[in-house]
Amino acid sequence: MLARILVPIDGSDPSNAALGHALDIAAERGATVHLLNVTDTNQPSLTRLDGDVREQEGAEIVSAAVEMAERRGVSVVTDVIQGDPRSVIVEHATADDFDLVVMGAHGRRGLEEYVLGSTTDYVVNRSEVPVLTARSADDVTLTYPYTDILVPTDGSDHATEALELGATFAKRTGARLHLLSVVDELPEVIDAGSAELPAQLEENVQNVLDEAKATAEAAGIEDVTTTLETGSMPREVTAYANSQGIDLVVMGTHGHTGLDRHLLGSFTERVIQTSPVPVLTTRRAETDESD
Repeated sequence: MLARILVPIDGSDPSNAALGHALDIAAERGATVHLLNVTDTNQPSLTRLDGDVREQEGAEIVSAAVEMAERRGVSVVTDVIQGDPRSVIVEHATADDFDLVVMGAHGRRGLEEYVLGSTTDYVVNRSEVPVLTARSADDVTLTYPYTDILVPTDGSDHATEALELGATFAKRTGARLHLLSVVDELPEVIDAGSAELPAQLEENVQNVLDEAKATAEAAGIEDVTTTLETGSMPREVTAYANSQGIDLVVMGTHGHTGLDRHLLGSFTERVIQTSPVPVLTTRRAETDESD
């Protein structure tokens, strides 16, 4: 089900881009969008006047978002709340209440300072609900329904969780599923951009891809492609997305370590910051909240 979508908004360009994409999804799925604006109480000693101005700004941001939703025929619920944006959003983003969180990859704090980016990182790593992030830039494409979905994988539990989520979205939209493994940690004596992979390492990574493909096919996805690359994870994901017409990247928030497993989770935030398309992230519920 994809019936309830939480969209934190702050009026910034990335926030507006994410909202537009959320409305595309909601309009096609018949979902309800919950608009959430949080007046940041962490800012140093706001005067009453400043606080009133910020609350008024929040109400105006929500009003503009409601107008956007109404033009699309999307049902909305609204909230303007005071508090720490990070904790308020995570507290709202429960599986009992929402199926998806959609938010900008960057944003702004109060009237001038940009902070939604750090808030997004916090939410991505702690939300029990999948989080879809979108950037606002000339190199970014936001399209829905999705036709090509990319899932970088390293065989970790979080990557498997992302694969299952990616397969679910692929089934909903009839998209082709692309599975990518990037070997990002090679011995220093090896040039990752040009050297051939050691035979055992290549076999291990290929096994990860084969298992992931089998999992996707068992989930009912018929159109699955697999690719193995070496180099920088964020750079390879971006290059693949651009060259293959990808319109959604799905990733886990954590991953394996060691020579035969790249640090998938450590690259997720960098992918969010550079991806030319939306990034959908998921984490396993048993993850330590202190991570």
